[in-house]
Amino acid sequence: MKKPLFLALMAALWLLPASRIAAQTCITQAYTSQIGVRERTGRNDGREVEMYLHTCGLGPGYAWCAAFVKWCYMQCGIDTRHITAWAASCINPHHIVMKNGTPAYAGAEPQAGDNITFWDYAHQRVAHTGLYDRRINETFYESVEGNTNEGGSAEGDGVYRKRRSYRATYIISRWITTYGQ
Repeated sequence: MKKPLFLALMAALWLLPASRIAAQTCITQAYTSQIGVRERTGRNDGREVEMYLHTCGLGPGYAWCAAFVKWCYMQCGIDTRHITAWAASCINPHHIVMKNGTPAYAGAEPQAGDNITFWDYAHQRVAHTGLYDRRINETFYESVEGNTNEGGSAEGDGVYRKRRSYRATYIISRWITTYGQ
């Protein structure tokens, strides 16, 4: 291998973890900056809510939890072309970290900015999504979610910091990987 090519490859490999950490920091700043946003009339509307919905090509009146996740990722240059306004589209099938509280692989540990989804047993589908923020203990973690409320509804009125159970969370997946965004 020629020396310039080798040096370029080594530099790229050295920067990958730093790039992941920078993206993770950016996403954390994006979602925490939105805590406290509320709908204007309680009908999935308002300046910020409509800004999130716009990322999915929608106007006011639609459920917006997935649009909030997409907006946060877009602020940091994460490829969101597969994320729509549908909560299940926020799952990255190529990097599942946890399912129903069970690690998907040895050493799997959720990180700030990972996507979280919740299963609705009555409708047999993913019904809500948000962003993992930090571990509290073995049982609980904190998240930041759009279109929720104090009670944790999937049809809420704003962006809230929530305390969630790992076991009650359907899937935690990662959009920021060591190998780039």
